[in-house]
Amino acid sequence: MAGLTYFTGTMDSGKSTLALQTDHNHRTRGRRGLIFTSRDRAGEGVLSSRLGLSVPALEVAEGTDLWATVAGALQAGRPIDYLVVDEAQFLTEAQVDDLARLADDLGLDVFCFGILTDFRTRLFPGSRRLVEVADKVIHLQVEALCWCGSRATTNARTVDGVMVVEGDQVLVGDVESGVGVVGYEVLCRPHYRARLTASGSKSASLSPDPLPFAP
Repeated sequence: MAGLTYFTGTMDSGKSTLALQTDHNHRTRGRRGLIFTSRDRAGEGVLSSRLGLSVPALEVAEGTDLWATVAGALQAGRPIDYLVVDEAQFLTEAQVDDLARLADDLGLDVFCFGILTDFRTRLFPGSRRLVEVADKVIHLQVEALCWCGSRATTNARTVDGVMVVEGDQVLVGDVESGVGVVGYEVLCRPHYRARLTASGSKSASLSPDPLPFAP
């Protein structure tokens, strides 16, 4: 039975690798699919993993009509059994609703992959909508690790090596003058709360917050 499934985890948890593997598994069984992505690290129109694997993909922009794209391909005679959508956190709520409609009305298997929260620990709109409407939400079992070796649970943004917690939700690389060099890393919650990234770990140590009451 067709459905909408959301695979989610922090950065470095293997989401894009699993997206590539999912597509491979279905194709080797004779199924036909479409691959979508948005703002991939390798550039426009590519689904890539940090392991070095990549495949061509259809780029999803804010104004992309996913229903019209897929329905148009079907009407043109292209067989489609499933969809793989990477970087699904960047989808709009309307695009997620289109994916649910494609699963329900056209019987397509839809597999989405993305991160839940941004560098401020706030849900991305696309991820929030997927959690609300997906048939299944699956948290990836491959654990990303903080620099300290603990399980990473948050995605942190750095600018010129300094962790920041304010700014635009989506910011990829050094995109505009004055912003500085933008990077991302995963942290455990205690080190996220302490604003202590890998670059600062050699000169600072984590200490607990003072008790909120007098001893």
